[in-house]
Amino acid sequence: MYRLEELEVYELALKFSSDVWALVSSWDTSLREHPGAQLTAAADSISANIAEGYGRYYVRDNIKFCYYARGSIMECKDWLRKCAFRQLIDTGESERLLKNLSTLHARLNGYIKRLRKNLQSGVLNNSK
Repeated sequence: MYRLEELEVYELALKFSSDVWALVSSWDTSLREHPGAQLTAAADSISANIAEGYGRYYVRDNIKFCYYARGSIMECKDWLRKCAFRQLIDTGESERLLKNLSTLHARLNGYIKRLRKNLQSGVLNNSK
């Protein structure tokens, strides 16, 4: 079995949350509190859920936490769109972050697909 840090989807999620943190930390206090805190929490939740699922013994639990991460991706998309509409971030930055999020979403779906294949093959735990 590979280490969590070797999962591309996890590394992409960490990078994305760092990018969001860098963006939000430059805002004034009131914007950092809202919507910045919401956006940051959603972004952090993606890698956190991937990590928690990875740490679970059973593949079904891993998949469940990947679904939570996928929900956080959609929440991030919503917050990024709101921030763009409210002109808190410029169009170029918004498009860059949304593109990175789409790539992350696709990689997460691929990871879920691989986990499902493991289940179909009779692999029930994450240790294999």
